[in-house]
Amino acid sequence: MAYYELDAPLAIQAERSERAAFIRRTYAHLAGAVLAFIAVEAAIFTLIPQQGILAFMGTLARSPATWLIVLAAFIGVGYLARYWAHASTSPGMQYLGLGLYVVAEAVLFIPLLYIAMIKTGDTTLIAQAGIMALSVFGGLTVAVLVTKKDFSFLGPILSLASFILLGVIVAACIFPISLGTGFCFIMVAFASGCILYSTSKLLYEFRTDQYVGASLELFAALALLFWYILQIFISSRD
Repeated sequence: MAYYELDAPLAIQAERSERAAFIRRTYAHLAGAVLAFIAVEAAIFTLIPQQGILAFMGTLARSPATWLIVLAAFIGVGYLARYWAHASTSPGMQYLGLGLYVVAEAVLFIPLLYIAMIKTGDTTLIAQAGIMALSVFGGLTVAVLVTKKDFSFLGPILSLASFILLGVIVAACIFPISLGTGFCFIMVAFASGCILYSTSKLLYEFRTDQYVGASLELFAALALLFWYILQIFISSRD
């Protein structure tokens, strides 16, 4: 018998026990992705000499085009990871997609984590931002799962907002524009909307056999939230 059944029901249409099992599996995989992210970052900052990390950051800062290339590469890898993670017939491909996305996020976070640890001199800053991000994520998650409200209406809004915000980020890479803390708060609000939307999709759009793909969507939203909360915390120390 195949590991994944193509006729598995949507979570909202499944039996209560089946839906509960799907939700548990999704958040177990999300927890695994978060722990894997922490492990990869720990390995990077433990095994790679500080000079190597500084050289990597220097390469990124050398020209605006470099960050644009990194951003484009991350978006491309993200699409590929999502495609694999949502594959219906290959469990191995799903886990490969989730793993690829976690590693891509870990690489993208290197400069920000280095600044948080070294530049600010506050070794607890990352933990503080992580706790804040998990608290916001947890509150929004409980709100959706308890009320079972359908936030699918946010899809077009978030899609349009993502193009606008991406355009602003690209412009900041090309021109000497400082986005500032205000933009970070806007992105926290955007990430919160993504969490509401992704959690709602968990119930209304995902089948009960798609917990790996669902966990990737939640991890992506959580990582985005953590990125900008950490930037706000860093700015508060400057």
